[in-house]
Amino acid sequence: MIAALQRRWRHWQARRTPPVATLELDRRHIFIMPNRVGAAFVLTLLLMLLAAINYQNSLAYALVFLLGSVFVVAILHTFRNLAGLRVSGVAAGSVFVGEQARFVLRLESLHRAHQAVGAGWAPARMQRVDIDAGHVLELELDLPSERRGWLVAPRLCIDSSFPLGLLRAWTWVDPGQRVLVYPQPLEGELPSLAARLHDNEEEGLRAFGQGVDDYQGLKEYQPGDSWRRLHWKAWSRGGALLVKDFAEIKGRDLNLDFVALGGDVEQRLSRLCYWVLRLTREQQAFSLQLPGQAIATASGDPHCERCLRALALYGGGP
Repeated sequence: MIAALQRRWRHWQARRTPPVATLELDRRHIFIMPNRVGAAFVLTLLLMLLAAINYQNSLAYALVFLLGSVFVVAILHTFRNLAGLRVSGVAAGSVFVGEQARFVLRLESLHRAHQAVGAGWAPARMQRVDIDAGHVLELELDLPSERRGWLVAPRLCIDSSFPLGLLRAWTWVDPGQRVLVYPQPLEGELPSLAARLHDNEEEGLRAFGQGVDDYQGLKEYQPGDSWRRLHWKAWSRGGALLVKDFAEIKGRDLNLDFVALGGDVEQRLSRLCYWVLRLTREQQAFSLQLPGQAIATASGDPHCERCLRALALYGGGP
């Protein structure tokens, strides 16, 4: 029963505060109720009123009505502390998996100053700020990015208990903010198209240029390394799992190929993400080959951003 009432209450609040890019708070959006201190204050007034009635004490009546009037006036001032505040979301930059996604919330005071206004997703993590009249303040709110793809910010709570702390006025806003989360870069071998064009690895490397030239030795296996490069003899003798390492060919356009890698989907995308960033830093042209999608050879930051976006949104997200 209680859970059903809570669901209906949240649904009613959501209808009163629909998703909008910019919202100016007024009586249609602001909710106000006594907090715990306010509830204790009201209970104390009721006890004082019963005592005044019982003893017919005029001073007790006067004190009850005076404090009751203060409580009623506090309702108006607590409401006015949020009313007229304009809230909007600011576009946020992209991040990689594991980083904190930053959402910027813009608070603009139109007519009057607003004191002790809190904003956040959880009551324990609310940021309290003061906004002077006619000023704009931007708040940075963080969310952990755990998966690639679009990270949509949940509804934000904005509240205030100013001036007496007896009542809590609050509202919910949804500026529709979202951040694109790229795969986490994972260092490893260069995933080239030639790795899967021929079963004979060395012949394939010479014929198609897999981004390798000379055999350099062995290195420790990393998740996602191609199984064709595994050094099975060392592993069969009880040694560590190693892979063959080759030197890169410089000055050649490379084709980063999803299918040439081993491991699961997320490991392959993380490996491709690493090489997209590295080749962009080295100002080397490359293309990207994903199942059902191919990005032509190019270089530079716009090409890098396009490739990272394709990796983040591959398959519609994990």
